[in-house]
Amino acid sequence: MAREDVERLLIAGGEDKHIRAKYDAPATMDKFVEMATADGYVFTLEELGAVLKDSGDVFEKNGNPPKRSIWWA
Repeated sequence: MAREDVERLLIAGGEDKHIRAKYDAPATMDKFVEMATADGYVFTLEELGAVLKDSGDVFEKNGNPPKRSIWWA
């Protein structure tokens, strides 16, 4: 179910600019996972990394203002 939670969060962020903005804020994957867990998404750092790798997405921020391009529409 953890992989499904990662995917659910990435889809939610793709559909909602407020979720995207909230999760674009943390500087580290650890903090990102911590925030997600507090919001009811249950997955580990390794599971997040695996989903991002499988989808070809990169966690680092780009642009100005810095944003992540991990969100799924």
